[in-house]
Amino acid sequence: MNNIDEKIEMRSASIVKTSAIGIFINIFLVIFKASVGVLTNSIAIILDAVNNLSDILSSTITLIGAKLSEKKADREHPLGHGRGEYLSAMTVALIILYAGITSLIESIKKIIRPSIIEYSNISLFIIFFSIIIKIFLGLYTKKVGKKLEAQPLIASGTDALFDAIISTSVLASAIIFIVYGISLEAYVGTLISFVIIKSGIEILMESIDEILGKRVDKSLISKIKKTICEDHGITGVYELILHNYGPKKYIGSVHIEIPDTMTADKIDVLERNIVDNILTKYGIFLTGISIYSINTKNPEIAEMHLNILKIATGFEGVLQFHAFYVDLDLKTIRFDIILDFSVSDRKKLHREIKEAVKKMYPGFKIYIRTEINTDI
Repeated sequence: MNNIDEKIEMRSASIVKTSAIGIFINIFLVIFKASVGVLTNSIAIILDAVNNLSDILSSTITLIGAKLSEKKADREHPLGHGRGEYLSAMTVALIILYAGITSLIESIKKIIRPSIIEYSNISLFIIFFSIIIKIFLGLYTKKVGKKLEAQPLIASGTDALFDAIISTSVLASAIIFIVYGISLEAYVGTLISFVIIKSGIEILMESIDEILGKRVDKSLISKIKKTICEDHGITGVYELILHNYGPKKYIGSVHIEIPDTMTADKIDVLERNIVDNILTKYGIFLTGISIYSINTKNPEIAEMHLNILKIATGFEGVLQFHAFYVDLDLKTIRFDIILDFSVSDRKKLHREIKEAVKKMYPGFKIYIRTEINTDI
């Protein structure tokens, strides 16, 4: 077993352990809160117990998602099952939404038809005790989730912290009721319900973003590019594209710029070194490395490079200019440009740049390739 496989197994084991802790703690809290809620006729405490049932479900789903994501690749899923973790995070988010909507409905009912609430010292103590437990559980689960970049754990931890907020509001409402005879429980419950619903929507959208393919963190892109440039002979790294197949599971491709004097045998060794280095250092497998050749034999071309660089980058929306190569024998000029997503008419901009270059160098055929902004 290599180092990467060991890290994946350790990560999965940590998620399973954290989820199991959450399940056992919530089972304990459900029994206590449900008992207190029935004895005191408090809908808020009963809803608290229901919330803990949803926490048990969310922790169980997180556990199942972790076990699913660590399954080995097979014929039907050659890139593994890592994205299953995002599906479990979406499910947990839906549970949070359900809890928030249910709480809102019950709180509104309580406002319309208030009932007599009774609190005892033991019930207040249990509520306080559950607050302490949920705060520690929530902070612990979120901390582990952020460390492991496990969205389901972060969602479960967030859910636990919201439970602590709900319980705190119940406790505060109980104290106000006992001291002043004013019942605020339903109103506070309504307000907190909206906060829970908002959190559920945010977690759901974040999970959807991961599945749809959101932009990879810029710091990771920069580190990988810097590592690639450490190999001798590489003058530029462009269009690094990483495809996410689960937390910390990336497969990618990249373009590198090398001198036109480098032979095929040296390029082969260079590519193998890059793939091995990136896999060892970041656990990312580069499935394709494309080559850009740069002119090194003719100083006249260096001046052409500078002139055309000024032309291309002078247009609004051009973020980068690279892969420049001139063939004096064939009378061709080729280069790539990366355009900002704000450019509405990419074909028009492409045509205008081509016309500007053609005007300066009328005897050449101009080939321009426009790329999407994946790593800037």
